[in-house]
Amino acid sequence: MTAFKPKVTLTEQVARHIENLIVFGQLASGERIYESAMAKQMEVSNGSIREGLLLLEKRHLVNNVPRKGAFVTTLDDYFVHSLYETLELYLTHTGRKLARQWQPEDLERLEQLYQQMESCFSRNDLVAFLDLGVEYTKASLAYADNYFILSAIDDLWPSARRCAFVAFNRGGKRVLEDNLAHMRESISAIRDRDEDRLASVLRRYAIQQCQQVREAAAGTETLAGLTQ
Repeated sequence: MTAFKPKVTLTEQVARHIENLIVFGQLASGERIYESAMAKQMEVSNGSIREGLLLLEKRHLVNNVPRKGAFVTTLDDYFVHSLYETLELYLTHTGRKLARQWQPEDLERLEQLYQQMESCFSRNDLVAFLDLGVEYTKASLAYADNYFILSAIDDLWPSARRCAFVAFNRGGKRVLEDNLAHMRESISAIRDRDEDRLASVLRRYAIQQCQQVREAAAGTETLAGLTQ
């Protein structure tokens, strides 16, 4: 018997489309999103756009301001620091569980994703590298066993993708190399079931990427100011 798979709703399709526009910089930090123009572009109703924007507000990509409209969340220092501090807390907590409880298939999956990311790096396929990085982090949550952490992280993924793209897009291969080095260290610590070393790797990486994103976002804002 085939398992029932509900279709993705129109609201979710709209949200994903706008999410990608934000993640990949086609809608800029702080930019207003005009419902009517977006509805016309996507050939859907204004109501569908409005519902999609409400979903994206929950996912921290959009601010819906009463009587003013919807705006892309500003990628400022406070936002970026808050994101990486929160991710570090969640991923360190769940990483300790993974280090204690992993099974051979878990490590095999992480190593497989790492190899695929190496292949993307050699092809300079930034988008695929980014998506595999999200899959790698999701796979590392195998033993989270906490409804609230998993729910919160689900809502943080879009902002994590957005920030990673900003860092990768401006930092070039150096940032990708840093990412791969972090994964090699993480896999080694997991294999050794070394919780403390894994926590240290995750903390260092969160601090490093936070700084890379802040520098890249500041550069983007400066460039935008010069071209206005």
